[in-house]
Amino acid sequence: MESCIFCKIIKGEIPCVKIWEDEKHIAFLDVNPVASGHTLVIPKKHTEYIFDLVDKDYLDIMSASKIVAEILKTKLNPKRVGMLVEGFGVDHVHVHLVPINKGGQISLQNAKHANLEDLKELANTIL
Repeated sequence: MESCIFCKIIKGEIPCVKIWEDEKHIAFLDVNPVASGHTLVIPKKHTEYIFDLVDKDYLDIMSASKIVAEILKTKLNPKRVGMLVEGFGVDHVHVHLVPINKGGQISLQNAKHANLEDLKELANTIL
């Protein structure tokens, strides 16, 4: 989709700080993180709503999210990695993965814009 910011990121038209990729998905650090390491996992194929995905694609994004969550857990050492899929903000399926240490830490209303250099330094820790 031409106007979709995530499709532009996938095409390389808008930069992102990518921390993982496979043939169907990419994972990159959120520029408005709720917490350090807040990552978005998105499918490369545009679909607006997660429950519109065919079953295989739904299972694939959940599997991709699990892989990325395990990377975040290993590299950043939070107590847990929380997951949020709300379906608003950008009309392209995306899974939020947020390193957390206690309940109640995931709220997109707590997001703050991150400095690109700080995200790149964090990506070096994760990679």
